Amino acid sequence: MATARKTKASVDDKQAQDPAADGEALLGYYREMLLMRRFEERAGQMYGMGLIGGFCHLYIGQEAVVVGLEHAIRPDDYVITSYRDHAHMLARGMDPKGVMAELTGRAGGYSRGKGGSMHMFSVEKGFYGGHGIVAAQVPLGAGLGFAGKYRGDDRVSLTFFGEGAANQGQVYESFNMASLWKLPVVFVVENNQYAMGTSITRAKAGTELFKRGEAFGIPGRWADGMDVLAMKQAGDEAVAHCRSGQGPFLLEARTYRYRGHSMSDPAKYRTKDEVQKIRAERDPIDRLRQLILDRGHADDAALKEIDREVKAIVVEAAEFAQASPEPDPSELYTDVLAEA
Repeated sequence: MATARKTKASVDDKQAQDPAADGEALLGYYREMLLMRRFEERAGQMYGMGLIGGFCHLYIGQEAVVVGLEHAIRPDDYVITSYRDHAHMLARGMDPKGVMAELTGRAGGYSRGKGGSMHMFSVEKGFYGGHGIVAAQVPLGAGLGFAGKYRGDDRVSLTFFGEGAANQGQVYESFNMASLWKLPVVFVVENNQYAMGTSITRAKAGTELFKRGEAFGIPGRWADGMDVLAMKQAGDEAVAHCRSGQGPFLLEARTYRYRGHSMSDPAKYRTKDEVQKIRAERDPIDRLRQLILDRGHADDAALKEIDREVKAIVVEAAEFAQASPEPDPSELYTDVLAEA
């Protein structure tokens, strides 16, 4: 990986004071984010080799968002997101082999090769997709929150959507219902600055997206989506609000994606200098790596060993995916009807 650059942001007071920032936690966050980065890099390579078909949206650069928030919820909570979903699956504890097999359309995948990149699910892990239609998952996420409240438990729905989806009408219908019924939903806007190829400043009348729930009485805040500890802290606050019965919360994660919107996007709407500057100064993995080194929780050799372990997991996943058979044609007739 690129050499980490020590910046003021990488060792700021907020990180230093975070009670969750002990050595074991930091190393765990580091390993999880690195697994996501290496997994997505390999997925990009396999797409270029023609082993992955259809759409493929990579999460490179945004790893701190999902890792920080995953550690703010419980394993039995609900998670639902859009099509940029591979890292969310890994954060939920889904097997990298099953995720990669689904990407390649193989029978060993989580949706038995029928969902591809955008449509994977694991009820066992509390992951409800992967949704290809922009903002379609937002009312579904509100529905998951309703389910938890209806059953009388205190499970929270973590509902992710991008800043491009923030202009969709169903988002505000969901806000209204969630607030009216005090549903335990954390609405998370992953603001990676570009909706497909359009900068947020060109498409939004008001770019402070965390304020968009105010008309519905939904409190909100923003957090640095390039800082895993900032995301963990913001997640703790949002989840506590929802789990205590106070209704929904709107959290804006200000992050950045390094690759194009999807693998078919050359990303010519921004300069290489812009991307390189963010990577050099704010990369979430490099910032955490530097913090670990500064605090003496591990040395460079130990961190390189983590990288080797992670790469081995990804290689195993890629090999499993390529060895897994194609789905049997009979699979076309399964999972199309639910008996209720």
